[in-house]
Amino acid sequence: MSGAASILIIEDEEQLQRMMRSALTQAGYVVATARSGIEALDHLVRSEFGVVLLDLGLPDMDGKEVIRQAKAISRAPMVVVSARGSEAEKIAALDLGANDYVGKPFDMGELMARIRVALRAQRDCPQIKPASRGLQVDAATRRAIVDGVNIRLSRKEAEFLQLLIDAKGEIVSHDDIIKAIWGRGGEADYMNVRVLAWQVRRKIEPDGAAPRFLIAEVGLGYRVSLD
Repeated sequence: MSGAASILIIEDEEQLQRMMRSALTQAGYVVATARSGIEALDHLVRSEFGVVLLDLGLPDMDGKEVIRQAKAISRAPMVVVSARGSEAEKIAALDLGANDYVGKPFDMGELMARIRVALRAQRDCPQIKPASRGLQVDAATRRAIVDGVNIRLSRKEAEFLQLLIDAKGEIVSHDDIIKAIWGRGGEADYMNVRVLAWQVRRKIEPDGAAPRFLIAEVGLGYRVSLD
């Protein structure tokens, strides 16, 4: 049932955001909102969503940058809802990974239909049946294979997992992870490592509450189990 789906609205125009939230809530969806790109990405790191509705004209970053970063941390379909009507803007957003594009002003009934299509496409996506047990990583193609199922990874996620695999079960410290992924001169800290590990775990672990592959050693770092 579509009413069980969670929708994230990324829209800085307060009146329009309220209208969309009210209509979607009345339709039975669980709705969260964000008024900036940073707030939106924070939502996506912390929660799963069925569909993301994105305005491109945000106060802190261009919406196309939000698409690019969101695709590294979330598998939710993204429907752009924007006043930018040029073909170039539409093509750029779709090329970056947006699933649909609705121009402003829009009819709420049409937007609801687009949301249902996005949710249906996600539900109908064929699932690959496990062919083998365990975890494998191909950093070159940014793919993990978990029990025979292919999973797309971001560049940092693939590098992180490959780093742990190369350690052959030994613990890799937070500092070593930061140096390998962000470089010695970067501004990353332990929180960046924890967020990255959370993103990877959400993708590869059948049960995030009881990790099977990515193991955190409190105060030390992370290790990986390939069994």
